[in-house]
Amino acid sequence: MEHVLRQCLIALRLADQAGLDEADRVAVYYRALLVNVGCHSDAHEQAKWFGDDIALKSGKYRHDLGSLRAVLAAMRLVGAGNPPLHRFRVGLEFAFSGHRELEGMISQHASLARRLAEQLQLPEQVCESIGAAYEQWDGKGWPGNLKGPAVPVPARIAQLAEFIEVAHRVGGVNAATVLARRQLGKQFDPMLCELLCARPAAVLGGLDAVPVWETVIAAEPALAVELTADQLDAALSAIAGFIDLKSPYTLGHSVAVAELAGEAAARQGLPPGDVQLLRQAGLVHGFGRLGVSNSIWDKPGPLSAGEWERVRMYPYLSERMLHQSAALRPLGDIAVQHRERLDGSGYPRGLSGGSISRPARLLGAADAYQSMREPRPHRPARSADEAITEMRACVRAGKLDAEAVGAVLEAAGHRQPRRREGLAGLTVREVEVLVLLARGMSNKQIAERLVITPKTTGNHVEHIYAKISASNRAAAAMFAVQHGLLPEERIALTATA
Repeated sequence: MEHVLRQCLIALRLADQAGLDEADRVAVYYRALLVNVGCHSDAHEQAKWFGDDIALKSGKYRHDLGSLRAVLAAMRLVGAGNPPLHRFRVGLEFAFSGHRELEGMISQHASLARRLAEQLQLPEQVCESIGAAYEQWDGKGWPGNLKGPAVPVPARIAQLAEFIEVAHRVGGVNAATVLARRQLGKQFDPMLCELLCARPAAVLGGLDAVPVWETVIAAEPALAVELTADQLDAALSAIAGFIDLKSPYTLGHSVAVAELAGEAAARQGLPPGDVQLLRQAGLVHGFGRLGVSNSIWDKPGPLSAGEWERVRMYPYLSERMLHQSAALRPLGDIAVQHRERLDGSGYPRGLSGGSISRPARLLGAADAYQSMREPRPHRPARSADEAITEMRACVRAGKLDAEAVGAVLEAAGHRQPRRREGLAGLTVREVEVLVLLARGMSNKQIAERLVITPKTTGNHVEHIYAKISASNRAAAAMFAVQHGLLPEERIALTATA
């Protein structure tokens, strides 16, 4: 907890000690905050091969990056959480083909993080530093295109701060300086390591005594930047789409829910300010999904009682994230209730009846309908008629609000299929393959779905990757979401309040 915030403070202190100018400090600030923001984008593959993707990432700091020990530690996790025979089968599959899915994974994290920074319209220097997030001083980083002084200074500072924060938290100042000396001239910039070792109190002093969130906000170099309501919508949309990459089953989910909830609220006659607030709550309602492993989200079979308890926590996690900010707290108050049900059977708090706010009822109905229209690991996507039938059944059972469901279904009636041809030179067939690929299907599964041969599917995938400049499923999924291919439908008409 608070790892990224603390590493940001360390990075800013290093920047001050190194005498960086204001532009570099801005790049250090945002680079430190966004350092690992792309690491969830292929959580589906991480969980597929290694079990709990969150547990896998927690071992990142135990061994030097790229070392034999790090590789062996990862290999010991192949098939984790499954019976021995299943682990053996997963190990064989990984040896034959799975390792190719992981090639370039770390480089892809930095590439995707840079795309998010560009969507957020951060300065080019920030984007450049984020793109070089995993380059190392000795040139043995990822993708390995830069070394030494060619690595942007903000990237060098933020990477050192990331690892020093963990070492300091676990072993104090001594552990931090030992790490800096061990990796001096290897992973880290020698000058920065010497600076840290010479002035440890100036860089690491008092970290445990300061209120980290408030201190990081107060330390922002470009504090004059304020977002208009429309700019906030755009920023939240970018982040929502990025968070939905967590699972191939939720691609584009948050934006689709936000559109549906906003349209339903407008049709109910809510004031424009309330409509916008609800739409923004729809964009952020799934933030807490990041705190639950994909070994649960992408599990094809029934969940155990323990797994369900972890699922029940995600709206609470969304609330806690958003409550850090006074400006975003109202969104958290709505988002945390979107899985509550009128009969008290929902979560995380088991609220019932009047305890659930009107906006939360609308958001809950929109989320329920959209979820039904999307595939899940244990079932295919339901048709519109099937979703309508189930939604009305939930009303009769006393779970969902009748007015909210009516407004959502009315809004859903104004959806239309997304345009599926011409984008980036893709053919209609290639778009079909891209959508299924983004949803996590293998070439064999895509071939069966489209009634073509696996070889033909493989050729399509190669052509798609070349046309959209992607190298793996995560990058393809982000392209599909950003260009409106997922989810497959969107609101076509917008009501006016």
